[in-house]
Amino acid sequence: MNARDPAIHAGSAAAGMPPLLSDAWSYAHDAWQRAILLLDILRERGNQTFEHEREGMPPVLVFEHEVVIDARTLAQPANYALLRILPPAGIVTDDTKRPFVVIDPRAGHGPGIGGFKIDSEIGIALRSGHPCYFVTFFPLPCPGQTIECVARAEALFLLTVAERHPQAQGKPFVIGNCQGGWALMMLAAAAPELVGPILLAGSPLAYWSGVRGRNPMRYSGGLLGGSWLSSFASDLGNGRFDGAWLVQNFEQLNPSNTYWKKLYDVYAQVDTERERFLAFERWWGGHFLLNRAEIDWIVQNLFVGNHLTAGEVRSADGSVAVDLRNVRSPIVVFASWGDNITPPQQALNWIPDLYASVDEIVANDQVIVYCLHEKVGHLGIFVSAGVANREHTELFSALDLIDVLPPGLYEARIEDIAPGTSHLELIEGRYLVRFERRTIDDILALDDGRDDERAFEVVRRVAEVNQRLYDTFASPAVQAASNELSAYAMRQVHPARLERSLASDANPWMAWIAALAPSVREARQPVAPDNPFVTLEGAVSDTIVRTLDAWRDQRDAFQEQLFEALYQSPWLSALMGFSPGAEKRGPPPLSAALRQELAARRIHEAEAGIEQGTPLDAFMRILCFVADENTSIEERPFNLMRQMAREHLEQQPDIATVKAAVRRQSMIVGLDAGRAVAALPLLVPDSALRHRIMMAIHRIVTVVGPLEGARLARYREVARVLGTDHTVRQTVQPATAAPVAPAPVETPRMVREAASPEASARVRKAGTAVASAAKPGKVAKPRKAVRPSARRNAKTGT
Repeated sequence: MNARDPAIHAGSAAAGMPPLLSDAWSYAHDAWQRAILLLDILRERGNQTFEHEREGMPPVLVFEHEVVIDARTLAQPANYALLRILPPAGIVTDDTKRPFVVIDPRAGHGPGIGGFKIDSEIGIALRSGHPCYFVTFFPLPCPGQTIECVARAEALFLLTVAERHPQAQGKPFVIGNCQGGWALMMLAAAAPELVGPILLAGSPLAYWSGVRGRNPMRYSGGLLGGSWLSSFASDLGNGRFDGAWLVQNFEQLNPSNTYWKKLYDVYAQVDTERERFLAFERWWGGHFLLNRAEIDWIVQNLFVGNHLTAGEVRSADGSVAVDLRNVRSPIVVFASWGDNITPPQQALNWIPDLYASVDEIVANDQVIVYCLHEKVGHLGIFVSAGVANREHTELFSALDLIDVLPPGLYEARIEDIAPGTSHLELIEGRYLVRFERRTIDDILALDDGRDDERAFEVVRRVAEVNQRLYDTFASPAVQAASNELSAYAMRQVHPARLERSLASDANPWMAWIAALAPSVREARQPVAPDNPFVTLEGAVSDTIVRTLDAWRDQRDAFQEQLFEALYQSPWLSALMGFSPGAEKRGPPPLSAALRQELAARRIHEAEAGIEQGTPLDAFMRILCFVADENTSIEERPFNLMRQMAREHLEQQPDIATVKAAVRRQSMIVGLDAGRAVAALPLLVPDSALRHRIMMAIHRIVTVVGPLEGARLARYREVARVLGTDHTVRQTVQPATAAPVAPAPVETPRMVREAASPEASARVRKAGTAVASAAKPGKVAKPRKAVRPSARRNAKTGT
């Protein structure tokens, strides 16, 4: 029998029919069965939602966990809790490894997406042996709860995690998913001593940024008149905002997926999609509430006001200003070109908002790393197994290297291991991770220009006016007309809840589906995949998707044109008192003065440390000097250095000590490279130790390739100063090459301006040339990220 035999696929009823009729009968039988099974899956989804609500909507984690702190019991309560993730059978965590803390977004849905499946952020961390914690939250906010209450609770959580792991090498690594990212950045800026490296996964911080014709969601605030509508919805909800409205905003971005493709995919593969669909919908259908004070703060300060990167966010009493430049830990940003909710511009443009150049990043002693995926959607950043096993795994494995990178801006490149790659034993994962130096211009090149953001300044001012009008005249009446019963009724008739309740066992009409589905599943007879009617069904589905996509594109184009017509018009700008030539908002003068003072202090500390230090300082100084500032930094040299430390040192320096030495010596080399090299004998007086250090340096810097050009010249200069007799295998230079002067090292502008005139003069005079015998190696210019062609996700979130 062949695969098209009607006796197999449609029973004896199709026997003896002409081929076309047989195919039609087989398809009709299969389509009817799939329809019944799809309705049964939707019934199960509705029942699952009710059951989840009865359980109190716990996090959708697949890992067992225990509560460490319930913030509802604090003096300033918040509906948050700290969970410790219990490792599954066969996995043992190491308390000497830095703990991981995952903060999920409170943006309409419930918590758990960071541990939604085994291959997830939490799963990868556990497999690597790291203790893992999760910041969860409950469906109902505490009375009087504000964003500041949440921040205080999360600060207590991180302090508790650090106290529970005193032997860990490094502060907790904290992951902020989506809207959890801005909360994490605020916390890291207000209490920098609490966090280690932080990862912002799909997190928007520059809310006005985007590309014309591709990012329509940023226009919503202006077209709705600002933030008053969220206040109105909160007042109708008796002081609570229904997160289902936020979810609806996300779904409207891709109507073809919302109204057709998501369910059609389940219908087309009803025999295999049930478990995946129900597991995802358990999270997607759990809608949480926020107090009006919370949603007002979020919309007014972030979505519409964009106050965070301008340094205009303050504590309730005005005593604490949140300046993101205060973050002392390395910041890793993971974004995707396929993300239509947090595009790369919104994830990265806060960097040029804060820093005019990489010099200022260096002067602020800051490390920023970003990684761009080519196509994964917003939710795929958190739930995709492929992303978890590639990007998250590799970034996690390179975490210690990220923590000790010299200050600057880097792009993380995760590449397949090429045939013939040397030292494979030094590569921890299945891919090679390298960190390529970038500039502010590379970030700006990801955008199509930022002139379009001026209109959002007008939006902000219109929103402030509308908000005052609503609060003064409308809000009291709406609050008086609302109560808990009316708020409950309004939530239950929301389309996102109604589509589940109507398809559940609470609807008597679904009883026949529950009775019929088991027999249909037992008698299931799938149609042959090459049936022509199956092909026709797929073509019709594709046509529906293209039609809805075309309607979406026209809608988005109209909204963009309407937005520009309104908010780029000179009359509205003048009415709002906004001058098109007004300077861009920046940090307050006091903050700038304090940073200038801090830069001056760092340069004086570097001056004092030039002739002082340990052999570890000397080692790091040589590495900073020899390394080419235009080459990428990758994991193999770092892993070799750690391996050599384990083999030859009785007491290995911890990450904090190495990090401090790297920061200190990179600043010294940047300040005065000539004096830094000349002072090396004072740091290493023992000649035998000098030989061992230079041998180790040579092994490390040649892991990725032979020494040549300027790097070889700098290495030889150090060897000459230290008086070692260690020679280097010749690569491109003749054996009789003359000694060379140190290559010039550019000093950050902010540091130069903060330095005393005498120090600045020394910097300018430090090492000015490389001898002609040292042929410069070919250095590739930093590769600017290339935007893929404009396209949209076929399915939101995957």
